[in-house]
Parts: sequence; C-alpha cells; structure tokens
Amino acid sequence: MISNSRPDQEGQDTQNQMPRISAKVLMQNTREIVIEYQGNDYRLRITSNDKLILTK
Repeated sequence: MISNSRPDQEGQDTQNQMPRISAKVLMQNTREIVIEYQGNDYRLRITSNDKLILTK
C-alpha cells in the first residue's frame, strides 16, 4: 500500500510527507527483487537477519 501521508506523533495526518510503501507489498512474498533505475539493476533483498540490503 502506498500512502502520501502518515500520522504524526499526536495521530494527526501530515501532508507533504514522502510516499511510503510496505516492504511486504514491495517484496511480494519473495526475499529478493530487482529494481530497475536509469538503466541499472539494483537488488533489494531480505537477509537472514531480516534486514533490507540494496546492492547494485
């Protein structure tokens, strides 16, 4: 799910925040995806320690 606003510390919606996407949605139940950016491929993967790593 992509969202352009998120609640601030008091629970109020704040505008002009960076878009957010859930890693679960982005990864689509896999541990690694390829992101193409300006003609280059980047690999985003979930490590065995459940950390995200982006490599070229």
